[in-house]
Amino acid sequence: MQRYAFGMTRCDVLVIGAGAAGLMCAIEAARRGRSVVVIDHANKPAEKVRISGGGRCNFTNLHVTPKQFLSKNPNFCVSALKRYTQHDFIKRVNERGIAFHEKTLGQLFCDGSATQIIDMLLEDLKAAGGELRLGVEPGAVGRTGDGWRVGVPAGAIECCSLVIATGGLSIPKMGSTGYAYDVARQFGLKIVEPRPALVPFVFNEPQLAPIAELAGVSVKARATAGGKSFDEGMLFTHRGLSGPVILQVSSYWRDGDEVVIDLTRGRDVFGELRAARTERPKQQLDNALAVFAPKRLADQIAARTFGAARLADLSDAKLRDVAAALNAWRVKPDGTEGWRTAEVALGGVDTEGLSSKTMESKLEPGLYFIGECLDVTGWLGGYNFQWAWSSGWAAGQVA
Repeated sequence: MQRYAFGMTRCDVLVIGAGAAGLMCAIEAARRGRSVVVIDHANKPAEKVRISGGGRCNFTNLHVTPKQFLSKNPNFCVSALKRYTQHDFIKRVNERGIAFHEKTLGQLFCDGSATQIIDMLLEDLKAAGGELRLGVEPGAVGRTGDGWRVGVPAGAIECCSLVIATGGLSIPKMGSTGYAYDVARQFGLKIVEPRPALVPFVFNEPQLAPIAELAGVSVKARATAGGKSFDEGMLFTHRGLSGPVILQVSSYWRDGDEVVIDLTRGRDVFGELRAARTERPKQQLDNALAVFAPKRLADQIAARTFGAARLADLSDAKLRDVAAALNAWRVKPDGTEGWRTAEVALGGVDTEGLSSKTMESKLEPGLYFIGECLDVTGWLGGYNFQWAWSSGWAAGQVA
C-alpha cells in the first residue's frame, strides 16, 4: 500500500462499506496478500451486525439453500452460497470459540453479544494486514488507466479493484444510503427498483380499529401472500401487524394484495366447533373460541360474528363463518412501515450485469458489488447475513 503526501492512497483493493459483506471480502482479499483498505462513512463498523438478533446477532441459519432468497434472477445466488456455506461460517465461529445456540427454525445466535462477531471480523482483518478507516465519506468514483479512483475528504484513494458493499436503503438511522445504486448506474448497471422488505404492515381505518384494539396480543399464525406461506409468530400493534410471520410474508406481498392469515396454523376450527356443539351445546361461542385464540382475540371474533350465542343455536353455515374468521382472516394492508423499520431492501443492483461466481461487473472489470445492495434478498432468520458472508467471500477470492 502506498501513501502520498498530498492525500492520495494507492492500494490493490478498496472496499467501500464496513458491514458484514465488506469486512468479509476485505479479510479474504488481504489473506491473498492484497493490500486492502476498507472505508465507511460511519464512526463504528458493522452496526447492523451489532443490533441484529436483539444484540446477539442471528449470524446464519442451519437450513440455508438458494430457495430462501428472492431475486429477479433466482439462480444468481447459487454459486456463492454453495462455495461458501453456512457450515463454513459456523466453522469460523467455532474456531474463534464463540458460543452460540439455535433459537428456532435453524436460526443461530451468539450466546453472548453480537460484538463477538464484529470483533472476530476486525481482528481477522487486522491479522491479514487490511486497514479500516472509519468516518470517511466516499465521494465520486472514476476510472483510472489501470483501476479506480474514489474521492474522500482527505484527497482520494486509487485501487486496482473496487468493491461496493454499502448495503441498501433499510434502517436509515444506521446511515444507509443509495450510494451503491448510484455507482452501479454510473457504470451502466441496471437497478431493480428497491422496496422495503422484512417489514411490518400498516392499516388505515376502518381496518385499523379492530387490529389496534388487540395491540400487544401475539399468536402463532400462518400468513399467505404472493403464493407463499409462512408459519411463525404474529403480533397485533397500534399501527397494524408485525412479528416474524408478517415480516417474512411482506417480501412476497405487493400493494393492493390481500394477506390471508390462519390464526390457528391449520386447526380444523369448523370441525372442532361442530364437535363441541354436540358435546357442549349450551357453551357460549366466546368461550368456545378461547381454545383457539387468546381471550381478547376470541372475544373480538365472537363479537363480530354471533356474540354470546350458544353453540346449539348455531347452524353449520354459521359455524363455517366463525371458522373462516380464524382459519382464513383476509386483510388488505395499506402499506408497510417502510424503510424506517425494514430489515433489508428487496431489489437492488440487477445481477444480470454481474458474474455470479465473482460478483464482478461484466461491463467494468475490477468493479464488484456484494451484500444487500444486490438484488438478492433472504428470508428472516440469518439468511441475509449468510448472503453477506458468501458474496463477500466470493469477491474476496478474486478482487
